[in-house]
Amino acid sequence: MPGGSITLADVDEDPPVAQAGGQGGGALGWLRSVNQHAGAVAFLRRARRVLPGDPEFGDPLSVAGVGGPRAAARAADRLLEREALTRELSLGALQVWQALTERVSGRPAYDEVTLVFTDLVGFSTWSLGAGDEATLRLLRRVAQVVEPPLLEAGGHIVKRMGDGLMAVFADPTVAVRAVLVARDAVRTVDVDGFTPRMRVGVHTGRPQRLGSDWLGIDVNLAARVMERATRGELVVSEATLDQIVPEELERLRVTAKRLRKPVFAAKPEGVPDDFVMYRLRTRRQFPGEEAEDGTAAGA
Repeated sequence: MPGGSITLADVDEDPPVAQAGGQGGGALGWLRSVNQHAGAVAFLRRARRVLPGDPEFGDPLSVAGVGGPRAAARAADRLLEREALTRELSLGALQVWQALTERVSGRPAYDEVTLVFTDLVGFSTWSLGAGDEATLRLLRRVAQVVEPPLLEAGGHIVKRMGDGLMAVFADPTVAVRAVLVARDAVRTVDVDGFTPRMRVGVHTGRPQRLGSDWLGIDVNLAARVMERATRGELVVSEATLDQIVPEELERLRVTAKRLRKPVFAAKPEGVPDDFVMYRLRTRRQFPGEEAEDGTAAGA
């Protein structure tokens, strides 16, 4: 099939006609044989590639989350046979419905968004000695203080990953402001004498949205940005910092310092050579007040 065109030749052969009175015979048997005909199913799958929307709509990733088409696709997946014309016809219609829904809502799948990754520094080591009960209390307490500032600022929590989470914001300035509030809140948590530090990475890009998840290079880059916040810091990519006006940094009382590439450490995988990151540090407001790294003013 050159050029991805669709022809009737893609249907290998005519479906067999069941003989009346035989096994599965009659009209019902004939319909079943047509519904399960491999050539016809393959033809419809290729036809779905020229329809609007995701031609793979119907797999577990694409139907995760809320929404009419996704819910209907989950039901179709449970009720309809896998290798059948009825399934491909149903998913093809839902695929178009989903595509039209995104267009009408004005929120295309690949809008620019700001991605936030968080993680607790030293959590794994502490939890080994603290035990499961204390670990669960800590995670619950951290979620109680971290998630409200993110949600109240309009962020969407995509997933929770043990001691961290991934969130998405429409605006980088709002994301950074919410993250600063969340980091301050974590400093109030105390479980059996342990106060965690939260490191955060923020990156702005155009990841691919698939169901309720976000995938792609920009998601990987956001995770790599967080990995550079080794001591419980806030690190942002240049793509994020470029969209925050200097006046806003003044209001947030933060300074941005460009991170140097590690000289002796191994080059991080999945990060372009020209990818630039910045550490955002909260300014000390009064003489003697400790900075984020624990040094006193004037030290």
